[in-house]
Amino acid sequence: MNRRAYVGVVLGTLALLLAAVNVTIWQRESLLRDGQSVLLELAPVDPRSLMQGDYMALRFALSQKLQPIGVADSSVTDGYVVVKRDERNVGVFDRVYRDGETLTASESRVHYRLRKRDVRIVTNAYFFQEGTASTYSGAKFGELRVAGNGDALLVGMRDKDLKLLGAGEK
Repeated sequence: MNRRAYVGVVLGTLALLLAAVNVTIWQRESLLRDGQSVLLELAPVDPRSLMQGDYMALRFALSQKLQPIGVADSSVTDGYVVVKRDERNVGVFDRVYRDGETLTASESRVHYRLRKRDVRIVTNAYFFQEGTASTYSGAKFGELRVAGNGDALLVGMRDKDLKLLGAGEK
C-alpha cells in the first residue's frame, strides 16, 4: 500500500470514528432532553464503599427486587424491568418486562445488566467534584432520564424530600 492510500485509510477511519462518537453524543443529549424523569430509591451499600474518594457507590432498591425472582441466577445478562411511577415520579418495581407488552402512561421500562451476579441499573457509581462528598451523604434517590426503549442515564441525586443535591440544583 502506498503512502497516499495509507493516509486515506487513516483519515477515513478517523472520520468514521468521529461520526460514531457524535451520533452517541446526540443520542445522549436527546435522552437528557426528552427522556422521562424517574426517581429510583437507593438501597444501602457497604458503609466502607458509600464514599470512596470522589464517587459514591450505588445500588438501587429495584435491584434487590429482581434477585429473589431468579433474574440473577439466569443465563440472561441483560433485560428490562417495568417500574410504576407515582405522582412524584418515584418509580417502584412492578414486573419484569416481556417483549411486545404495552405499558401504561405511569410505567417505564428500564434496562438492567447482570455483572458477576449483581443486578445493575444504569451504573454502580456516582461521581462528584472533589471535596463535596458531604453534599451527597443524604442521597435517598437517584434521578434517571429514561427513553421509551429502556435506555437510561443517571442525571442526579435527590434527598428524602426529593430535593436535587449538588451542583446544578434546580
